[in-house]
Amino acid sequence: MPTDTIDYALFVDNAMRGAVRDILRQVERTGLPGQHHFFISYRTDYPGVEMSDMLRSKYPKEITIVLQHQFWDLRIEEVKFNVSLSFSNIPERLVVPFAALTGFADPSTRFGLKFHAQGETDAVKPPVAGVENVEGAVELPKESAEIITLDAFRKK
Repeated sequence: MPTDTIDYALFVDNAMRGAVRDILRQVERTGLPGQHHFFISYRTDYPGVEMSDMLRSKYPKEITIVLQHQFWDLRIEEVKFNVSLSFSNIPERLVVPFAALTGFADPSTRFGLKFHAQGETDAVKPPVAGVENVEGAVELPKESAEIITLDAFRKK
């Protein structure tokens, strides 16, 4: 059944996820250049997310991971990426659908994107998980990147 509106937010979110996929593909091929590093936030309860039971119990809704010094086996596919990280010196393999992403930032360039997990509305946006001294996962500092949101362009 056709709808009488265009879901612009969905189109923009999908385009931004595609940009993240392309950025990660470049890193997969050539590694992280210079001081670049990424904070990637995603919904851990999104279908298709794979992580250990230990991590899932600690972060049942959302987590922010860091791709910087200690990550391995980054593999980018069309709809998801796979990466290995160390959490408290325990290696973990993560599988993350791009549709589960809620944020992406490169603090070295003050670049950031923020979007909702697919099927999520502004009213049910979850808080970002806080993490203490865990290699591979941290809470994204608000001052570290300029976050671009669709709300900045919407009429109030």
